[in-house]
Amino acid sequence: MEFEYSDKVKVLLERLQRFMADYVYPAEQTYHQQLQEDRWGEPPIMVGLKARAREAELWNLFLPDPRFGAGLSNLEYAPLAEEMGKVLFSSEIFNCSAPDTGNMEVLAQYGDAEQQARWLQPLLAGEIRSAFAMTEPKVASSDATNIETSIVRDGDDYVINGHKFYISGLMNKRCEIMIVMGKSDADNPNRYQQQSQILVPTNTPGVKIVRPMTVFGYDDAPEGHAEVIFDNVRVPAGNLILGEGRGFEIAQGRLGPGRIHHCMRLIGQAQRALEMMAKRAEQRVVFGRPMIKQQSVREDIAKSACEIEQARLLTLKAADQMDRYGNKAAKDLIAMIKIVAPQMACTVIDRAIQIHGAAGLSQDYNLAQHYAYARTIRLADGPDQVHMMQLGRNLAARYGAEQ
Repeated sequence: MEFEYSDKVKVLLERLQRFMADYVYPAEQTYHQQLQEDRWGEPPIMVGLKARAREAELWNLFLPDPRFGAGLSNLEYAPLAEEMGKVLFSSEIFNCSAPDTGNMEVLAQYGDAEQQARWLQPLLAGEIRSAFAMTEPKVASSDATNIETSIVRDGDDYVINGHKFYISGLMNKRCEIMIVMGKSDADNPNRYQQQSQILVPTNTPGVKIVRPMTVFGYDDAPEGHAEVIFDNVRVPAGNLILGEGRGFEIAQGRLGPGRIHHCMRLIGQAQRALEMMAKRAEQRVVFGRPMIKQQSVREDIAKSACEIEQARLLTLKAADQMDRYGNKAAKDLIAMIKIVAPQMACTVIDRAIQIHGAAGLSQDYNLAQHYAYARTIRLADGPDQVHMMQLGRNLAARYGAEQ
């Protein structure tokens, strides 16, 4: 693979970095202040930032299909996602935030013309937000075949019943559509063909939001994570995506890009934490001399730089393999980076918190919230243990078969 970014990517990256410096970093404090006034609404400053991003042609950068997005490969998108990751809310400015990105990818790849016109186009335009409903409180959802929510055909409709939680994005007032995963054929002997995915407008009768869930005490507004009950929710049969029994297939197609996008953003967060700890160490005086004079502090900075670069290179390799050979062929590398990047980010951000002392835990810096996000990604899109279990199995089979 080429380790130099292409000229196209360099131009986009420079434009994005300039946009972040000119508009996003200066807006951080205002964004959080406005969010206190309306936790689940859109802060007014976000509206202006999105308009500027569209004018700058920094919009839908994540979609490789040029019919819908910027037409960038995974490898080309990686440094851009890393840059956006340095501010938790900035991906939304460029219409590149989860779970909308995954939902748009699903609709672009698997949706029919009517579904694309009704839901994909407004999402591409940033007019609405969306959610993806899979995780359930009563089963181990790391194994998607355990999902119990039922999707039952009734004439020209499907009826949905179930209980889900940590449904990211659903608390947002602008969230108008969910993709719901459930079982449409629970008795199918092939457990990977029991599930389906279906589009459910959030205002459908029977959709009952129980409460917002917190993550390390954060409500993650304005997207939030909802606990939700589906009580005889009825939607047209045309809302089914791809066909009955195709839900697991869709999920696998969705999660590859989603996982690596998380890793790209985490590298950006870790890089910002590294820069913050280096600045703090240079400026802070402890025991009569600058903190950077302490050997342990120097070691923390050095180790963090090494670990970030290792994760960055592994992410780029995984992205390159996805582009060349497809998501399925790159599944082992995707698993590796999903194991490595969140743990790396947790470690680096934790060091930055330690170097900042009590201030590192406060609202005056972004480190505590970034740590919570990084720790969350060790569970989101599959826990570390699941990825390690599957990766270990694949590697043992591969090397064990060699003579």
